[in-house]
Amino acid sequence: MTAGILWARSRESKELCRSVKVEIVNNDSTRFVTEQGVHSELSQSGIKVVGKPMRQINTSRIEEVLGHSEYLENVECVKSKDGVLLIRASQLVPVMRVFDNDGISYYVNASGKRMNATAFYHSDVPVVQGHFTNAFPPTRLLPLVNYVEKDSLLRTLVSMYTVRDSNNIFLVPNIYGHVVNIGNLTKIEQKFEKLKLFYRKVMPAKGWETYDTISVKWSHQVVATRRKKAVKETMVYDPEEDEVIPDLETMAVDDNNATLAVDNKKTKKTN
Repeated sequence: MTAGILWARSRESKELCRSVKVEIVNNDSTRFVTEQGVHSELSQSGIKVVGKPMRQINTSRIEEVLGHSEYLENVECVKSKDGVLLIRASQLVPVMRVFDNDGISYYVNASGKRMNATAFYHSDVPVVQGHFTNAFPPTRLLPLVNYVEKDSLLRTLVSMYTVRDSNNIFLVPNIYGHVVNIGNLTKIEQKFEKLKLFYRKVMPAKGWETYDTISVKWSHQVVATRRKKAVKETMVYDPEEDEVIPDLETMAVDDNNATLAVDNKKTKKTN
């Protein structure tokens, strides 16, 4: 055993790298990373391996350099037999496309890595629009996006997401005429259960173009703002956040989503 290891190391010390083989492991769909592109990344980084002794090739360094490419999600570099250096690379897999209010557009993968959007590549993924900061980056929306994508009904319903701030995240449905304010990113499951109940019980009766905004951000409450209000309808409510509720109608929901009542009584606001 020891003799075999010593022989292999002796062979590696003398063997030169004859070629670099690049394998794109996830090119079964849209392909935007090529073997030539990987070779170009290595060349631009000043890494030249062909003709060098295999023992002098730092595979970890190659993985690190290629891993910084915005187009690659994972890189594995292996010294193969007969002087061949094998590079297995995975293209970045977008899970959403971000349109920043600053005029920047880019794709984001599941771990939050960004890839600039170009005219040469398009991926049919959820669209997120808004102004993002270091305190609230677009990756904060990944749990919400993933939840929607795993639900066949919600995936069909939601066309895009719009972020005004961390407490006002809007869904833009494929159903024309209204948006849905889910508030912040807490209690996502409960909020969608309330929304589904509202769609089943209220919208068919009231009409799908009656409201311009449906809010599920408050506990046990669905707040619907009418599109056209002959008389302003408001109510007193103590929300969980320091915000003023707009003119509204409400639907009260119990803990089990078992009861529902729409309230459009006119009341006075309190200061």
